[in-house]
Amino acid sequence: MDKKLLFKMVAILFMSLVLLVPLGLIEGQIRERSQRQNEVQASIANSAAGEQVLVAPVIAVHYREQVDVAMPKEGNPEQTGVRTRIVERTLLLPPEKLEMLGETTVETRNRGIYQARLFRLGLGTSGRFVLKPLAELPSGGRIVSARAQLQLGIADPRGVNNDPEVTINGKLYRFASTSSKSETQSVATLPDGTPAQGLSAGRLAIDLGPLDLQRESRFDFSFPLQLTGTARLAIAPTGDANHIELKSAWPHPNFGGRFLPTARTVGKDGFAARWDISHLARNFEATQKPGSGEVLSIDFVDPVNVYLQSERAVKYGVLFIVLTFAGFFLTEILRRAPIHPMQYLLVGLALAIFFLLLIALSEHVSFVLAYGLSAAACIGLIAFYLAGALGGVRQGLAFGAGLTGLYGVLYGVLLSEDNSLLMGSLLLFLALGATMLATRRVDWYRLGSQAGEPEQP
Repeated sequence: MDKKLLFKMVAILFMSLVLLVPLGLIEGQIRERSQRQNEVQASIANSAAGEQVLVAPVIAVHYREQVDVAMPKEGNPEQTGVRTRIVERTLLLPPEKLEMLGETTVETRNRGIYQARLFRLGLGTSGRFVLKPLAELPSGGRIVSARAQLQLGIADPRGVNNDPEVTINGKLYRFASTSSKSETQSVATLPDGTPAQGLSAGRLAIDLGPLDLQRESRFDFSFPLQLTGTARLAIAPTGDANHIELKSAWPHPNFGGRFLPTARTVGKDGFAARWDISHLARNFEATQKPGSGEVLSIDFVDPVNVYLQSERAVKYGVLFIVLTFAGFFLTEILRRAPIHPMQYLLVGLALAIFFLLLIALSEHVSFVLAYGLSAAACIGLIAFYLAGALGGVRQGLAFGAGLTGLYGVLYGVLLSEDNSLLMGSLLLFLALGATMLATRRVDWYRLGSQAGEPEQP
């Protein structure tokens, strides 16, 4: 192989590596602005309300129990006696039936060029509790007295927009915030007697008064709730039988958590989803700890995250440069038209500028429009430059058509994340196949020594 040709190939490889520097700087700029977007979202959440985890109502039974404790006798530690003590405990009980019907609206808050999405939930909640006589509890002592309290857990109580009237057995009540300090003096347990940590989220409570220790107690409840949050809504289904329906005009929900909808419809006009969850499917203890993930959730996602898509596009920048340089190199070989390394470099920089234009424009207009404008600008610039550099409008238009196809494929990859690997692999295969077909009769050993002679068929 001629040394001149070898040096040209080394120079092309070197320039390809050099162009990784501006691509890396552009990718860093995208990450920086994405981080700024996250900071603005957190700031708006701090001013309004953050992601909401709603722990459905439970009954907290605070009771005083008389127990006998073995203790050493005074003056004679070798002998033990029995002393009676009063212990305060808390028993958390799930509703026998729980129904939650709600509708959400989503609004956009702007801070400069950055955005955050808030949701407003209007929720109707109803159900019933059936409490067995406390004398039937598997306790080793005698219960002296007991009071019931309805508790509702909300991750960020600042998002509660109303003071709901709660109807319990036909009477009206209102929620009050509870102090975690007052709760730590008693030991919380679950219906099976195992310890519980209580509600991890902020708690709203209603005092239901003393309980009759010998009789079954029933509480039928219902209340409306208006709740504001940012980006994500999660609900912990505490009931033995849970029926939850949510709908919204937001057409881009992401359902998550441990419980997917039993039925759902998603369209351009919004979504509707229904969950039917039994006590056999959920862990009551875990529902009291929202961080455990024992929730159903809806993320009101941004359908077009311009920073994520721009970052994904930059990752294909090297592929753009390599394929374009390969086209130049084939032009040199097949048409005997030498291209200076500086021309390679200028075209490579123009390709890199596309990604900077893309992120800059996408912050002000829709992503598809930003992509189209950036691609048109770069394709036009490169085609115009090559028409003069290669000595003909046809050559410039040919390279412009090839770049148009590349940008079209890249946009398809960005829209179809699931098929990105397949589409990228097919593109590389087609490029390699075209190169092999175009150069199948090239004598690489003699190439360069006959630079001025036409190639024989």
